[in-house]
Formats: sequence, C-alpha cells, structure tokens
Amino acid sequence: MDFTALKKFLEDKKITVIFGGWSGEREVSLRSGRRVLDSLIRQGFKAEGFDLKRENLHLIRPGFTDVALIMLHGRPGEDGTIQAIFELHGIPYTGSGVEASAIGMDKITTKYILKAHNIRTPEYFFIPLWANLEEFGEKALNQLGIPCVIKPRSEGSSLGVRICHTEKEFHDALKDTRGKYGDLFVEKYIKGKTVTVGILGTGEESFPLPVLELRVKGREFYDYKAKYTKGLTEFIIPAEISQHSTKELQEAALLTHRVVGCKGFSRVDAVVDEDGNYYILEINTIPGMTELSDLPKEAEAMGISYDEVVLYILRSAFE
Repeated sequence: MDFTALKKFLEDKKITVIFGGWSGEREVSLRSGRRVLDSLIRQGFKAEGFDLKRENLHLIRPGFTDVALIMLHGRPGEDGTIQAIFELHGIPYTGSGVEASAIGMDKITTKYILKAHNIRTPEYFFIPLWANLEEFGEKALNQLGIPCVIKPRSEGSSLGVRICHTEKEFHDALKDTRGKYGDLFVEKYIKGKTVTVGILGTGEESFPLPVLELRVKGREFYDYKAKYTKGLTEFIIPAEISQHSTKELQEAALLTHRVVGCKGFSRVDAVVDEDGNYYILEINTIPGMTELSDLPKEAEAMGISYDEVVLYILRSAFE
C-alpha cells in the first residue's frame, strides 16, 4: 500500500492519539496509545498524546486537533461514545464509526448480525438485567449444559469471562457477573484452538491477516492476564489448522468486519473445534497495539510493519 499521498496531506496537520480512559482496560490503552504515538513521531508526523479522563473530556471541542487517532479500549472509546463526540465537533477520527463501534462492543447485537449472515458462532442464552436470574439461569443450563461460558454483554479483553465446569460454579458465576456487569449471556463451550484474525482496510479494500493461534501457559483460557503478561501465551503463526479451516475462518472474519461496518482495522476472535469448524466469538473494533498484541504480530507475518499498520489506521479517518 502506498501512503505517500496520506503523508503529504497530513504533513502540517496535528494528530492527537487518544488513549487512557476510565474502563477496566485503561492500562492496556495507555500501552497501545503510547506505542502508536512513538510510531507516528518516528515517521515524522506532528503528533501528540491525550490521556482521556473525565476531568479533561471538556477539552475536546472544535479545533482540538486536526485528526484524532483513537486508541481507547472498552468504554467510552470502543462503544461509539467518543466517536459521537468527535462527530458532533466535526473532527476526523480513526477506526469504526458510532454505529459499528456500538455493535462491536455489544456481543448480543454482534451475534444477531452473525446469525443473519450465516456466520457460525457458539449457541448462547441471553440473560438481561431485568430477567429473573434463577429462572433464566436454569433455562440456559438446560439448553447449553456444562461446561459453559458466562460473559458480560459488553466488555473487552476477556474481562468477566468465566468457564463453568460444575453447576455450583455456574450459579456462583451468574450472581457475580450480574452484580458486576448487569446484562450477561451464557455461551456453549467449544473445545478447540483459540485463534484470532486481524483485518486491515475498509469495505471492499479490506483484507484478512494470517490466522494466529494462541496457546496459553498455566491459564485455562486466553484471559486478561494471559493477554497482557509476557511469557504466558505462545503465538503460533500461521495457526496449526488445515488450509480449508484457515480459508473458511479468514472469509468469515472478513465478512464479520464488513457486515458490522468496521473501518480501518479490527480483530476477530474465534475458536476452531476438533473437527476444524470455526466459531466466531466476537469482533474488536479497536484491538490492542501493544508489544504483546495479536494484530501487529499477524501483520508482521504478512510482511506489514508496525508503522504500516499505524498508517492503515490513520487512513481510516478519511475513508
């Protein structure tokens, strides 16, 4: 991809990397944002960082910056909120828009869209905040059985995800998740390989990166600690799955990116079962860009440098 025109257009423009925020993913956002900022400065852009907090949110107004490069993870940066603020002030911003961001953060709405497009995803049972927890919990248990997975409706970085192996674990996890996160859902447990597929680009120009397999050491699954602690996860590129499974998964991930309406970049997380069938778990509209993050590693395996990934992200502000 030739980014000469983009660099020329932005040579006198101020680019502000937005990171931090107040979600449970704040620390990861700081790491992602600072690394992206270093890349922009290294490439000669006029760039600065902005650590978003509730106390300085009012500073975002017309003239705040020429381009906002959003590196926030979780709310309010990945759910459409900050995107709406930039929209209202007429400031170009990177990544997915308000609607796609809101969809990507909402795992239930994402599943509705996946099913509408015949994209395979694990069977699930939604338990909204208004529902009787005991009654709906029993229905979920009867439908999905044990083991199963309990997840918050709208969290990232595997926050709040619990695998339940007994009915006691299930009922305890239900109460805990309801108390901490409100809306939740129970998902059928799929035994298999944990994989991710990064996507770069927008619309018809978007394309999938190589499939990355994640083998966790000393953890039951690829949870928050495994994602962001060096040495706890082995990264295998390309994933050790068949060519057919690889092709099918990449096509499904790309379609997910497109039908959700994502722009610039995203990461689709999935499981490939013992028969080689993929199951899409979720899409991340602002995936991590830290030294341990999946998408940069996938891009590197395809010959795309970290700096080039940042340029793909930057270009999305004008797509």
